[in-house]
Amino acid sequence: MPLPERDGIPPSRVYLPPGPWENVLDFLVERFPRLSRSFLEGRLLAGDIVDDDGRPQAPEAPYRPRTWLWYYREVPDEVPVPFELPVLHQDERLVVVDKPHFMATTPSGRYLRHTALVRLRQSLGLTTLSPIHRLDRETAGVLVFCADPRYRGRYQALFQVREVGKEYEAVARPPAGLAFPLVYRSRLEEMEGRFLMHETDGEPNSETRVELLRELDEDGLAHFRLVPVTGRKHQLRAHMSALGMPILNDSFYPPVPFDEAERREHDDFSHPLQLLARAIEFRDPVDGRMRRYESRRVLSMTLKAETVM
Repeated sequence: MPLPERDGIPPSRVYLPPGPWENVLDFLVERFPRLSRSFLEGRLLAGDIVDDDGRPQAPEAPYRPRTWLWYYREVPDEVPVPFELPVLHQDERLVVVDKPHFMATTPSGRYLRHTALVRLRQSLGLTTLSPIHRLDRETAGVLVFCADPRYRGRYQALFQVREVGKEYEAVARPPAGLAFPLVYRSRLEEMEGRFLMHETDGEPNSETRVELLRELDEDGLAHFRLVPVTGRKHQLRAHMSALGMPILNDSFYPPVPFDEAERREHDDFSHPLQLLARAIEFRDPVDGRMRRYESRRVLSMTLKAETVM
């Protein structure tokens, strides 16, 4: 890696595939269509983009296919996430945090510095920290990181072979006549050209158990416990929507038109998605002991119901 980590943020890289581009700038303009040609040219002139040997690339530098360019991502208009990231547990191998709503797990798209990974690397001084699993940006709750790269693969393998118990809580308004507890299965696939999931025909590849914990108000709002057997992207949100009871404050399930999704990019911090990763449990692959971590957070709508009652 020709560039060191900076302020807890590792450098990004982009692969140069075989193609018709004569110089680096022409490629970058086509590769990053949302960035202006003048902006990309300015970064090249400033020496901000280097090759595998750490040499800064000029705009007219010849295009060399099957190589990499390295750079530091910039998100000048990133919106701060005004919530704390409490550490629930820390030892020489693991760091467990209680992630707030609206905070991405890792840098992606419009989110860089105000992500769980970058905040923790900066606050704990652990440059080797990496997530063992992910939580949606909109979802709060227990999130586990590995502090020692030597053990990361062993912990990640637990999720791949489904040896991790996960419990979530959600608030939704169930349709009349739906009996609980229930187990819901379906086939989830990513929508073409979208980040969202949708159900398709075929063998089920996702399964969730849904339990009713209590009713919250006279309008039918209820508090649920969700136990995912599988770990598909957006699985709980997609399944609750398919059951006719989308999770409260979910802006994307059921899936919305693409232009509508773009209009919903700006967060309303006063209306978080009512989904919480309550607990995670597994047998440690290194020392064999059982580990269980629980969130200290409370879904705002359940707290509001208690206040009213």
